[in-house]
Amino acid sequence: MELGLTFPLQRFLKMKPPAYGVEPDRRFCWDLHCIDLRDRKCLLAVHCHSRYTFVRYDVAPFAWAAIADLFCEGLAESLDAAGFAPEQVEGYLRHTRDLALTRTHGRREVAFLNRAWDDVVALDTCLDSSTQVQPLLDHAVNTLPSRCVGFTGLGTAWERMKTTLYSD
Repeated sequence: MELGLTFPLQRFLKMKPPAYGVEPDRRFCWDLHCIDLRDRKCLLAVHCHSRYTFVRYDVAPFAWAAIADLFCEGLAESLDAAGFAPEQVEGYLRHTRDLALTRTHGRREVAFLNRAWDDVVALDTCLDSSTQVQPLLDHAVNTLPSRCVGFTGLGTAWERMKTTLYSD
């Protein structure tokens, strides 16, 4: 699995740009970005295939150093809160054993990330500032109807992620 880091996130983490990704199957690629919500640093993660999005609110400075662990924990909690079966979540998370940090995965995927960021900011009223896990905000963003390259018609990121996990 590959985690594509945006240039602002790379600068925030004070790291050199990683290599480009080599994973051809976008079902196993995510792009990550650092955003500010209510003056707190948050992780925004967007699935490159389905546009499924999750937010980790108010991430502690030391947690950013272990970005892969932060991502894996956030993904597991988000998928669990979204109602995916534990077997599906476990099966998908098995791919995180070979996690690689890369650059973002392309223009289409960065467009997904920008759209998700806009949606998260617009749905700020769903944010629960008492916890890092944001099931209500994640649900609100992932159930907005939208078009997605590779899928026909309008759909939701939640529906597209559901087919991704089933096809694993």
